[in-house]
Amino acid sequence: MISKKIQDAFNAQFNAETYSAYLYWSMSAALENMGLGGFAHWMRVQAKEELGHAQRFYDHIIARGGQVRFAAIACPPSQWQDVMAMMADTLAHEKKVTSSIHDLMDLALTEKDHAAVVFLQWFVNEQVEEEANVQQIIQRLEMAGQSKGAILMLDHQMASRKADS
Repeated sequence: MISKKIQDAFNAQFNAETYSAYLYWSMSAALENMGLGGFAHWMRVQAKEELGHAQRFYDHIIARGGQVRFAAIACPPSQWQDVMAMMADTLAHEKKVTSSIHDLMDLALTEKDHAAVVFLQWFVNEQVEEEANVQQIIQRLEMAGQSKGAILMLDHQMASRKADS
């Protein structure tokens, strides 16, 4: 049985992961409007991945006899100056998610909830990958600078991202 404290914290993360999907869909739409369909595709895949993360929290709460609680999802921003500003916001958002996952792990350890600790370990590892992927894109955008040709080449590369199964 899941404790109320862990259940409440996991429900908050379930809703935060859903917000992440909203944010990345919003970014995808903005990128489409910028003419960067490859980056837009990358963000759509990211949104789908975030919904998968929300589903993991949902399933864990249910499996442990808890109740999933839905909360209103805040409206994400819808405009960015350019793709670099957007990716900087993406990295900042992923760092915020990492902090939240670490807080959940600290809570699970304090509560001696071994099932939650094991469950959260996947997310700890996932956040390392998430931040590294976005940092790599930012580095490539920094190298591209204001070169429209280089940005279009990166856009083409972003279109090749495959969804995790």
